[in-house]
Formats: sequence, structure tokens, C-alpha cells
Amino acid sequence: MQEILERSDRAVPWDPDTVGLPDAHSDSALARINDVAFYANARDEVTNLAGVCVHLLLLHSPEGDDGSRCQGCRLPWPCPSFGEISRLLG
Repeated sequence: MQEILERSDRAVPWDPDTVGLPDAHSDSALARINDVAFYANARDEVTNLAGVCVHLLLLHSPEGDDGSRCQGCRLPWPCPSFGEISRLLG
């Protein structure tokens, strides 16, 4: 997740006038507007999602000198939340 945040920070914002849009899969103007909105917001949305994931992983990390408890939920480390977040992030 940290790598996604770093790549997102370095990336040039997507601009439909300079990059272009992929071919439309529909003749619908509304579908095309949705495509443009998706691509225009994707960078910020990925950055925000990666930020949430990093925050959750930091919240559910080992606490103290021995690292035997989760600092977020105080359960024995590794806590179920950390395990599930790690599993979902692959």
C-alpha cells in the first residue's frame, strides 16, 4: 500500500485532453460521461484507499517492547484484524 501511495504521489494527474480516453464500449453519452468521471477521479480514489489501508495496518501493529499485543485493539499480536486486512490485501 505504501508503494501505491508513493507511485500515486509521483504520477502526473490524468488529463483527458492530453492522454485521451480508451475506446467507448457504448454509444451512450451518459456512459461516456461516467467513463471520464471514473478516469478523472481514479488517481485520487486509489490514493485515498491506499491511505486508509496504510492507516489500518499501522493501527493494528504490534505495541510495546515485546510486541505481544496489537496497539489498536489490544488483542494478542497478530490480531484478527491485522490477519484479515493482510489477507484481503493479498
